[in-house]
Amino acid sequence: MKKIIFGILCLLSGSVCHAEDITIRYKGASAKVVNKTKDSVNVTVNGACVNIESLYKSHKLTLRLSGKSDNGQLELKTAGKAKVNLDGLTLTSQEGAPLCLKNKKKVEIEALKGTENTLTITACVDTAKHKAATIWAKDKLLFSGQGTLNIVATGDGCRGIKSKKDITIEDLTLNVTTTGDNLGEKPFSFGDFGGFGGETPDFGGGFPGFGNDSTAFAGGFPPFGGMGGFGGFPRFDNDSTALAGGFPPFGGFPRFDNDSTAVGGGFPPFGGMGGFGGFPRFDNDSTAFAGGFPPFGGMGGFGGFPGFDNDSIDGGGFGDFGGGFAGKHKYVASTKGIASKGKITINSGNVTVKTSTAGAEGIEGKEGIAFNGGNVNVSSTDDAINANATIEFNGANVIARSTSNDAVDSNPKGGFFMAFGGNNNQDTEPAIVINGGTVYAWSQVGSPEEGLDCDFAPLVVKGGTIFSVGGGMGEMPSVPSNENAQQPTALLIGFEIEKDEPVSVYDDAGNLLFNVTIPFSLRRSASLVGNPAFKVGGTYTVKTKGKEKTFTLSEPFTAVR
Repeated sequence: MKKIIFGILCLLSGSVCHAEDITIRYKGASAKVVNKTKDSVNVTVNGACVNIESLYKSHKLTLRLSGKSDNGQLELKTAGKAKVNLDGLTLTSQEGAPLCLKNKKKVEIEALKGTENTLTITACVDTAKHKAATIWAKDKLLFSGQGTLNIVATGDGCRGIKSKKDITIEDLTLNVTTTGDNLGEKPFSFGDFGGFGGETPDFGGGFPGFGNDSTAFAGGFPPFGGMGGFGGFPRFDNDSTALAGGFPPFGGFPRFDNDSTAVGGGFPPFGGMGGFGGFPRFDNDSTAFAGGFPPFGGMGGFGGFPGFDNDSIDGGGFGDFGGGFAGKHKYVASTKGIASKGKITINSGNVTVKTSTAGAEGIEGKEGIAFNGGNVNVSSTDDAINANATIEFNGANVIARSTSNDAVDSNPKGGFFMAFGGNNNQDTEPAIVINGGTVYAWSQVGSPEEGLDCDFAPLVVKGGTIFSVGGGMGEMPSVPSNENAQQPTALLIGFEIEKDEPVSVYDDAGNLLFNVTIPFSLRRSASLVGNPAFKVGGTYTVKTKGKEKTFTLSEPFTAVR
């Protein structure tokens, strides 16, 4: 009787009322489709490739997918919202996204309770049509359900999940793995060629020296200059052989005299001999010696802008050994795990992301990322977690590990240029906000890569358990100010991490507050440590195998050597 009444109401309202409007069962090289909405939805089938175009705007189109195919695909184009129920689906595409969503409104993908579903992509040659992902979406995506969804990308240039809009994840178990190589580099990526014209070779340069007879090893715009003395602000004199360089704290402010042979210079009180050169390298796979304003690049010293003087032997510019402005590798398609041009929000569930290719970030949300709940484990070669806006940790248990770059990297608008007077904390949104949960952020390569990288924008700590591993500029990574350490936080400088040996944190009464085991060794880590039990004035001890460090939180933020 209920079904009859429901049907009558549907007819009276003019709505479509089906548990699933369309069901698709894949079987080998074919797909069987049952379409209950023939007047409003166009369905075409070619082997195991199904194309669906829906004209509905007010009705949420629902589909149920099941079965198995080693060469199948679903392309869904919708005018309104849609929901895709995965009911024990194993679908592999040999070219292009197995689930390609050309949606104009949000699509929900639900892994039905108790089911295991696996989507795999093996090739992404057709990147021009935006299919270089296992799941590709034009609009918003919602992942839900009490089942399991495995996303596998084995092809070169193939991402796991890619959306042009927001991505939300809740409830389900989501496993994303990418293993392919990056699919080529875009032109003018400022990472793989030498100088700017002239006879400037690949070895570097610094910002131009303007003298006609300069034999200095090349300029460097402060503080981007070359390595320890080869850089600095350009020499304007004609006979300078000085080695000085770098803007503080990476070296001396330039000498402008005509016959200076000073080694350093030193704009008081910083002084010193030059820095770790080059305008920052933003590329995530750089192993070049040049590089950058930490934490963006390598040790650097031959980098920066090309020399433009008439008799310069300074060298290069934007080359492999360079540094150059905006030296980020731009790939036609990189093998990222989850990528969104909007915001990514994880509310609950269990999310695991693993990438294995240089330049392949784990989770990237251009407009920010919010970890509200659930368990998230990200392991990548590049940044494990990356955003161009605020990254919030509000209650999830997060492990982020990078083997060659920052574990968590936020690049908010204006953040980097705060270091040069372009912004201040009032003008710049926070890079990272930790309100609660567990935040384990581990970069295993050491300085200048960091566990938590804020690009000089604010790092705010209000709660949560925190243990980061990494380096920083001169062992000084991104840290909260006293004002922003609303939950007291300590920085342990030079702490030694030993692979698979527990790190334990105790209060002054010997009570264990938390412990964590890190799967790699790092001789000298700059580790940010926080816990809800921390109080200003309290004394705490961090112990690992054969080593311990006791400290008192004298301020909301306390650096401990």
